[in-house]
Amino acid sequence: MQMANVFSFSLLRFVVHGFSERCPLFAICLCLLLSQGCATLQRPPEIAVPTETTTQPAPSPLVPAQPASKKSAPVQAKLPQTGEASWYGAQHQGKQTASGITFDQARFTAAHPSLPFGSKIKVTNLSNGKTVEVEINDRGPFAENRISDLSQAAAKALGMTESGTATVRLELSSSQ
Repeated sequence: MQMANVFSFSLLRFVVHGFSERCPLFAICLCLLLSQGCATLQRPPEIAVPTETTTQPAPSPLVPAQPASKKSAPVQAKLPQTGEASWYGAQHQGKQTASGITFDQARFTAAHPSLPFGSKIKVTNLSNGKTVEVEINDRGPFAENRISDLSQAAAKALGMTESGTATVRLELSSSQ
């Protein structure tokens, strides 16, 4: 904008100097016309100046981001609960869980949408009767129609690593 003002002023000086000797009235009209054009370079008053925006703090690198659809507080689950479970392992090894604990696929842990972290639950594979006790340390699963994600160690103990999923029953552990 400052460059436009300098250019307009230079052009105005040239025009005024060139025409002022021959036709002073024409020079004055031309000056008024050119100066009016410079005024349109100003910001119109109806355009609001942006106000200061508030920024939200960046998510902590220690807690993985949860999908937007899962922002509401979890509803407490009632046990026993029956449904499909899946397992997760190597791709999550060493990553931070929602509880803040580092995921270890060799531990007997599980993810559940709403059970409190630290809860100990008994998981039974209904197709073969095998059971394992796990600790809830993560949120999930985020696949539809699943009630839990198990660590690889828990999935091996239940005999479900090959199939990837199993119909299970979750119950409160007798040690709790």
